[in-house]
Amino acid sequence: MLAAVARWRGGGVIAEARSDDAGLGTCGCHVGDDFFVFGGGGVFVCGGAEAGAGAVVCVVGNMSGIFGVRWLTYSPSVVAALPAWMQGGVPFVSTAIAYFLLPVASRAWLELSAGKMRVLLQVVIALSLAIGVVGLGFFVVTGSSEKVMVYNKLLGAAILFVLVVVVAVPRLARKYLVLPNWGIMVFGTLIFALEALHYYLSFFFHYQTWRIMGSLGLGALFFSFGYVAVQIALAGERRLLSIENELAIAQEIQASILPSGSPDVKNLRIASAYHPMTEVAGDFYDFILVDENRTGFLVADVTGHGVPAALIASMLKVAMRSVVGCADDPRAVMSGLNRILSGELRTQLVSAAYLWVDTEKRRALYSAAGHPPLLHWRGEKVEKIESNGLLLGVLAEAEYPVWELWIEAGDRFLLYTDGVSEPENAGGEAFGARRLGQVVGEGHLLGLAELLERVVAEVRGWQAAVAEQKDDITLVAIEVVA
Repeated sequence: MLAAVARWRGGGVIAEARSDDAGLGTCGCHVGDDFFVFGGGGVFVCGGAEAGAGAVVCVVGNMSGIFGVRWLTYSPSVVAALPAWMQGGVPFVSTAIAYFLLPVASRAWLELSAGKMRVLLQVVIALSLAIGVVGLGFFVVTGSSEKVMVYNKLLGAAILFVLVVVVAVPRLARKYLVLPNWGIMVFGTLIFALEALHYYLSFFFHYQTWRIMGSLGLGALFFSFGYVAVQIALAGERRLLSIENELAIAQEIQASILPSGSPDVKNLRIASAYHPMTEVAGDFYDFILVDENRTGFLVADVTGHGVPAALIASMLKVAMRSVVGCADDPRAVMSGLNRILSGELRTQLVSAAYLWVDTEKRRALYSAAGHPPLLHWRGEKVEKIESNGLLLGVLAEAEYPVWELWIEAGDRFLLYTDGVSEPENAGGEAFGARRLGQVVGEGHLLGLAELLERVVAEVRGWQAAVAEQKDDITLVAIEVVA
């Protein structure tokens, strides 16, 4: 490092400006400012993006900022304005930038590459980083940057040649690059390649060149990258808008397969709450109103979330129509749904619970398929009822046991999905069926709609303050009133 500083103080580094660079000190300062500001703006806009247009802008912004710093080191007025202790580090910074521009530039191309080209660029990045570390160490010890810089330039020339060929040949560009606008990238790459060829020839054959030419080629390349990044961003926005429109339609369709209101059943009050985690959900509920005294209540939960789960939930609506004839037999309802779904499901399964209530005979029947227990309470006393068979879709001929109970005025029932019982607090403890039972028991004097609001509020309050809803929430409450 001392050798490098001594060489700089002797004029070796600044003298690289040479006689034909006379007057470029001020120009170098302005060009350096421009690249540095552009680079800072690019990094600020990208916000640390990891992929896509934001990543391209971020990497190109880094490269521009680095190049701007290097230009500023060429300006004697800028260097002279630095404190003495910082001036000694100028040659080190300039040399480091010269070595590490190649891996940064390769990283920008990596964001636009695919297939074997991507692998090649990853190899180039690794090799150029290794060369940079060795070259920087050699510079610190000997004060010379040219011994190892040769390998950096050869590697840069090789990958630039490959990139020019790939970009210039449409068939290769389509195969190995992700470019929304091929022509603009050809323009920027060829101008930069011509400037780079001129620079490499001057380096290897030791003839003088105007340093300002380097900024013109690099500026053209930056413009191309920026234009491509904008095109990628616009394409992404169009795709996102299309997806949002499709989700809105899917949401409307799913809303249409859910009950529009509660059925009018003699001697029963009914309330429901449905809170999907995303625009569309895998939870489903339905009512089978046979007459004014008899009704079936189904609540189901498809494994997974979003559109795949919602598609299975829509299948449940169709399947329910086929079991209406046996609505008074929960075993037949569960078995019928299972037979229909077992041949259609792939990796997803369905849990479900079905409650049949006959107010005329004062009788209720319950069966479930891998579902959280039914809650039944009289006053403050809460009972958990489990009558589970296998999840729907596991075996076509699964058995589903039935629980029978006699009902009286004041009885309440709660069907729900695991989005109610499974949310965890900051300590990792689940809300659980026991705590749910406590909430409904304490709220036995509340109206059903108010009770369901209380349950949802308790579940959300149980989760960590910063936690988002992790699952769909569905509840159906029934009360016998006479």
